[in-house]
Amino acid sequence: MQCARVLQYPAEAEKLGRLLAERLRALASGKIDLVASPALGGVIVGHEVARALGTRFLFAERDAVTRKMIFRRGFEVVPGETAVVVEDVITTGGSTQDVIEALNAAGAKVAAAGCIVDRSGGHAAMSVPRAALATLQISTHDPEQCPLCARKIPLVKPGSRPT
Repeated sequence: MQCARVLQYPAEAEKLGRLLAERLRALASGKIDLVASPALGGVIVGHEVARALGTRFLFAERDAVTRKMIFRRGFEVVPGETAVVVEDVITTGGSTQDVIEALNAAGAKVAAAGCIVDRSGGHAAMSVPRAALATLQISTHDPEQCPLCARKIPLVKPGSRPT
Protein backbone atom coordinates (compact mmCIF):
# COMPACT_ATOMS: atom_id res chain seq x y z
CA MET A 1 0.00 0.00 0.00
CA GLN A 2 1.51 3.30 -1.05
CA CYS A 3 -0.66 6.13 0.30
CA ALA A 4 1.87 8.66 -0.96
CA ARG A 5 0.32 8.14 -4.39
CA VAL A 6 -2.99 9.70 -3.30
CA LEU A 7 -1.44 12.16 -0.84
CA GLN A 8 0.45 13.82 -3.69
CA TYR A 9 -2.85 15.53 -4.53
CA PRO A 10 -3.54 18.23 -1.90
CA ALA A 11 -7.33 18.22 -2.37
CA GLU A 12 -7.45 14.45 -1.82
CA ALA A 13 -5.10 14.68 1.17
CA GLU A 14 -7.35 17.35 2.71
CA LYS A 15 -10.44 15.18 2.19
CA LEU A 16 -8.82 12.09 3.73
CA GLY A 17 -7.58 14.17 6.66
CA ARG A 18 -11.04 15.58 7.25
CA LEU A 19 -12.66 12.12 7.17
CA LEU A 20 -10.08 10.68 9.55
CA ALA A 21 -10.41 13.70 11.87
CA GLU A 22 -14.15 13.05 12.19
CA ARG A 23 -13.52 9.47 13.29
CA LEU A 24 -10.76 10.44 15.71
CA ARG A 25 -12.87 13.22 17.23
CA ALA A 26 -15.58 10.64 17.96
CA LEU A 27 -13.07 8.23 19.54
CA ALA A 28 -11.38 10.92 21.64
CA SER A 29 -14.75 12.25 22.88
CA GLY A 30 -13.21 15.49 24.06
CA LYS A 31 -10.75 18.20 23.20
CA ILE A 32 -7.73 17.17 21.15
CA ASP A 33 -4.71 19.38 21.76
CA LEU A 34 -2.34 17.94 19.19
CA VAL A 35 -1.87 15.46 16.39
CA ALA A 36 1.41 13.54 16.13
CA SER A 37 2.68 11.26 13.39
CA PRO A 38 5.69 9.11 12.68
CA ALA A 39 7.92 10.54 9.96
CA LEU A 40 7.83 10.09 7.06
CA GLY A 41 4.64 8.28 6.11
CA GLY A 42 2.31 10.02 8.53
CA VAL A 43 3.44 13.61 7.99
CA ILE A 44 1.06 14.69 5.23
CA VAL A 45 -2.07 12.99 6.53
CA GLY A 46 -1.25 13.98 10.12
CA HIS A 47 -0.95 17.61 9.07
CA GLU A 48 -4.31 17.42 7.30
CA VAL A 49 -5.99 15.81 10.32
CA ALA A 50 -4.59 18.60 12.52
CA ARG A 51 -5.92 21.19 10.06
CA ALA A 52 -9.38 19.60 10.18
CA LEU A 53 -9.30 19.50 13.99
CA GLY A 54 -8.00 23.07 14.24
CA THR A 55 -5.02 22.02 16.33
CA ARG A 56 -1.26 21.81 16.05
CA PHE A 57 0.77 19.06 14.45
CA LEU A 58 4.14 17.55 15.21
CA PHE A 59 6.04 14.52 14.03
CA ALA A 60 8.42 12.06 15.61
CA GLU A 61 11.56 10.67 14.01
CA ARG A 62 13.38 7.44 14.70
CA ASP A 63 16.64 8.04 16.57
CA ALA A 64 19.55 6.52 14.62
CA VAL A 65 21.17 5.06 17.74
CA THR A 66 18.32 3.97 20.01
CA ARG A 67 15.82 3.31 17.18
CA LYS A 68 13.14 4.93 19.41
CA MET A 69 10.77 7.61 18.15
CA ILE A 70 11.72 11.05 19.46
CA PHE A 71 10.48 14.60 19.01
CA ARG A 72 13.17 16.88 17.58
CA ARG A 73 13.20 20.19 15.69
CA GLY A 74 11.96 22.11 18.72
CA PHE A 75 8.70 20.15 19.03
CA GLU A 76 7.46 20.09 22.60
CA VAL A 77 4.68 18.16 24.27
CA VAL A 78 3.08 19.79 27.29
CA PRO A 79 2.27 17.29 30.05
CA GLY A 80 -1.47 16.72 30.24
CA GLU A 81 -2.18 17.49 26.58
CA THR A 82 -4.55 15.16 24.78
CA ALA A 83 -3.12 13.75 21.57
CA VAL A 84 -4.07 11.52 18.68
CA VAL A 85 -1.54 9.66 16.53
CA VAL A 86 -2.02 9.54 12.76
CA GLU A 87 -0.29 7.33 10.19
CA ASP A 88 -0.83 6.68 6.50
CA VAL A 89 -0.68 2.85 6.60
CA ILE A 90 -0.62 0.55 9.62
CA THR A 91 0.84 -2.88 9.02
CA THR A 92 2.07 -4.08 12.40
CA GLY A 93 1.27 -0.90 14.32
CA GLY A 94 4.89 -0.64 15.45
CA SER A 95 5.63 2.95 14.39
CA THR A 96 2.27 4.18 15.66
CA GLN A 97 2.80 2.48 19.02
CA ASP A 98 6.31 3.94 19.20
CA VAL A 99 4.86 7.47 18.80
CA ILE A 100 2.20 6.69 21.42
CA GLU A 101 4.99 5.69 23.82
CA ALA A 102 6.98 8.87 23.06
CA LEU A 103 3.89 10.98 23.78
CA ASN A 104 3.17 9.08 27.00
CA ALA A 105 6.78 9.55 28.12
CA ALA A 106 6.37 13.31 27.54
CA GLY A 107 3.26 13.33 29.74
CA ALA A 108 0.56 13.50 27.07
CA LYS A 109 -2.67 11.52 27.19
CA VAL A 110 -3.08 9.64 23.90
CA ALA A 111 -6.80 9.29 23.20
CA ALA A 112 -6.75 7.43 19.88
CA ALA A 113 -4.81 6.50 16.77
CA GLY A 114 -5.88 6.54 13.16
CA CYS A 115 -4.73 5.75 9.66
CA ILE A 116 -5.87 5.86 6.09
CA VAL A 117 -5.33 2.12 5.56
CA ASP A 118 -5.05 -0.60 8.18
CA ARG A 119 -3.55 -3.50 6.30
CA SER A 120 -3.43 -5.70 9.42
CA GLY A 121 -7.09 -6.57 9.04
CA GLY A 122 -7.67 -4.74 12.34
CA HIS A 123 -5.28 -7.00 14.23
CA ALA A 124 -2.28 -4.71 14.82
CA ALA A 125 -1.49 -4.41 18.52
CA MET A 126 -2.28 -0.92 19.78
CA SER A 127 -2.65 0.49 23.30
CA VAL A 128 -5.39 2.99 22.35
CA PRO A 129 -8.65 2.88 20.37
CA ARG A 130 -8.10 3.33 16.65
CA ALA A 131 -9.85 4.24 13.44
CA ALA A 132 -9.08 3.49 9.82
CA LEU A 133 -10.66 4.77 6.63
CA ALA A 134 -10.10 1.32 5.10
CA THR A 135 -9.23 -2.02 6.70
CA LEU A 136 -7.72 -4.73 4.53
CA GLN A 137 -6.50 -8.25 5.15
CA ILE A 138 -3.34 -8.60 3.06
CA SER A 139 -1.94 -12.07 2.42
CA THR A 140 1.61 -12.63 3.56
CA HIS A 141 3.89 -15.55 2.79
CA ASP A 142 7.12 -17.00 4.09
CA PRO A 143 9.78 -16.74 1.35
CA GLU A 144 9.67 -20.51 0.82
CA GLN A 145 5.93 -20.38 -0.02
CA CYS A 146 5.80 -16.99 -1.74
CA PRO A 147 4.20 -17.28 -5.21
CA LEU A 148 6.04 -14.15 -6.44
CA CYS A 149 9.38 -15.50 -5.22
CA ALA A 150 8.71 -18.79 -7.01
CA ARG A 151 8.19 -16.85 -10.25
CA LYS A 152 11.39 -14.80 -9.58
CA ILE A 153 9.43 -11.52 -9.38
CA PRO A 154 11.53 -9.04 -7.35
CA LEU A 155 10.09 -7.72 -4.11
CA VAL A 156 9.76 -3.96 -3.61
CA LYS A 157 9.62 -2.34 -0.17
CA PRO A 158 8.50 1.28 -0.65
CA GLY A 159 7.90 2.10 3.02
CA SER A 160 10.24 3.81 5.47
CA ARG A 161 10.42 1.18 8.21
CA PRO A 162 13.65 -0.85 8.11
CA THR A 163 13.39 -4.59 7.56
